[in-house]
Amino acid sequence: MFDVTKKEIMWGGRKLVLETGRVARQADGAVLATYGETTVLCTVVGESKPRAGIDFFPLAVHYVEKAYAAGKIPGGFFKREARPSEKETLTSRLIDRPIRPLFHSDYQNETQVICTVLAHDMENDPDIVAMIGTSAALTFSGLPFLGPVAGARVGYIDGEYVLNPLVDEIGSSDLDLIVAGTNDGVLMVESEAKELSEEIMLGAVTFGHDEMQPVIEMIVEMAGACAKKPRELPAAAEGIDALKARIFELAEGPLREAYGETVKQARQEKISAAKQAVIVTLEGEGADVDAAGGLFKSVEKEIVRGNIIKTGQRIDGRDTATVRPISCEVGVLPRAHGSALFTRGETQALVVTTLGTGQDEQIIDALSGDYRENFLLHYNFPPYSVGEAGRFGFTSRREVGHGKLAWRALRAAIPVKEDFPYTVRLVSEITESNGSSSMATVCGGSLSLMDAGVNLVRPVAGIAMGLIKEGDDYAVLSDILGDEDHLGDMDFKVAGTEKGVTSLQMDIKITGINREIMEKALNQAQGGRLHILGEMSKALDHARSEVSDHAPRIVTLSVPREKIRDVIGTGGKVIREICEVSGAKVDIDDDGTIKVAAIDSDSIAKAVAMIEGITAEPEVGKIYRGKVVKVVDFGAFVNFLGPRDGLVHISELKPERVDKVTDVTNEGEEVWIKVLGMDDRGKVKLSMKAVNQETGEAIDG
Repeated sequence: MFDVTKKEIMWGGRKLVLETGRVARQADGAVLATYGETTVLCTVVGESKPRAGIDFFPLAVHYVEKAYAAGKIPGGFFKREARPSEKETLTSRLIDRPIRPLFHSDYQNETQVICTVLAHDMENDPDIVAMIGTSAALTFSGLPFLGPVAGARVGYIDGEYVLNPLVDEIGSSDLDLIVAGTNDGVLMVESEAKELSEEIMLGAVTFGHDEMQPVIEMIVEMAGACAKKPRELPAAAEGIDALKARIFELAEGPLREAYGETVKQARQEKISAAKQAVIVTLEGEGADVDAAGGLFKSVEKEIVRGNIIKTGQRIDGRDTATVRPISCEVGVLPRAHGSALFTRGETQALVVTTLGTGQDEQIIDALSGDYRENFLLHYNFPPYSVGEAGRFGFTSRREVGHGKLAWRALRAAIPVKEDFPYTVRLVSEITESNGSSSMATVCGGSLSLMDAGVNLVRPVAGIAMGLIKEGDDYAVLSDILGDEDHLGDMDFKVAGTEKGVTSLQMDIKITGINREIMEKALNQAQGGRLHILGEMSKALDHARSEVSDHAPRIVTLSVPREKIRDVIGTGGKVIREICEVSGAKVDIDDDGTIKVAAIDSDSIAKAVAMIEGITAEPEVGKIYRGKVVKVVDFGAFVNFLGPRDGLVHISELKPERVDKVTDVTNEGEEVWIKVLGMDDRGKVKLSMKAVNQETGEAIDG
């Protein structure tokens, strides 16, 4: 019934198994990929005919985590998986990026990849498994895919590179890097690091690429046994070369003039006018203009790239290493806890910091378990930032991905929760874009955080690098423009402090790059990053000494664990009363850490006093103010420390003999008392005669 092809290897100390032919047989390609006990079903379907009227490749990648994979039932009212989580969106992008450039340029059929996590062993992250399974499914499918590719995760623990560290090991690693590539070169890198040197980062990329080669060999061997017959691509239209030559002849002059414009809007207007003039001329000559759009883009690409390779001069007149002019402003919004406006050329980010309490932490419901996140970064890219009137009001995959890149870059510099007990939210509003807005978010975010009083380990900056490669000639470009990104071969983003790299992301549009190019790009990026940090320091080079007057103040207390329930009270009655009476927010951790937050310092003081009254133990010899709660023949019971009561024996009411307790004090009166000690039953013994009832001072003797 089944024609199964299966292969397994030991990889990174665990078994990697690829199987095809048993599940999802109607898909063009379907692979069950298992690593350890984590299993992902990866399927590929490509339509039989191209989609009409498009000039792009319609590839869609969907990575889906099923709750049953971890033995869980989804939360919420409907109890089923709903919209993609951030992890699912980011992993979908992670898989898309290395496979997209490997499809044949003439293939424009709608293609869909779906990766479904069927089992998660809580040790091996499914993202690498899904990437490998997708590569295998594409290789076996018969689609015009020039792979295979493979991916690997690299950690850096105790000065050593670790292949595919377990989920629990990532927390102790100075690096979390994912690299993907073919047997010839690297196609994609995504990483988060703790201020590592460029040399260590480059070594990690090389290590990962070397270690993934057995996986590529495994897929190639399986393809020999089970790959489908390759699909035929549509034949190229007759006269296409002649048409391209004619377009080059018509467009070269106007395009060179257009790319002499340093202002983005003026350049785009001239390019659009040149394209329209070419189409009008071709129509007048009776030429087929259906392919003119794509050919015009190809001509445009040749002219710009060739000029950079030959002259070293870029679209806006810069050389390859120069960073555009930078302007940095802080404190631009009067009520925000922290704000910064970072402008680099025609790219601008308004980044705003808000400080909250533990109640503002985000609860993440992940397959590997729930956890709380106290540093949030949200990136918004409105259409006006590029002069367009586009769709608005939803968060795109691109916004999620760019925000996560900036989050990774800044997280290494955020102080630990014990030193800065706030929940921190950054929001980056991209107000202009022509070049890397994610790196502008990193720079503006660093300034905004310091403006809010967040004591960063060190300021962080980021820069986007590009590549133009023609044959053996190449040029690495610092601080690329949007056009250089679209027409170039690489998008290489590096963020970090003056000490080292905190995040690195690389996407290659060609079949891969070698170590020499990566090393040059990293070193050139380091120089650019240090330059940007210098420009940022002119606005603010360290965190402000105090948080904003509009931000909450937080005081941290520590109480014995057995006292936690006293502070909370039955059904939360006590803690609600504390919050209502004081006006402060109170967060209690399981270890006895209590955070009291309020904008008003009097509210904090009142809440702290109430908590200390509940949790403090009476000290022998210390004087307290208390309230008489009960009078009996032999003395008075006084409430003096939260719920704590003690007895003032009739002999301790006054220095002289007292006949009746009510002659000295009555229920409801406030009195000064001194703690004498504890009796055999643990009851507190108090004295009024040892304290001056008017002044509250101790009476000697």
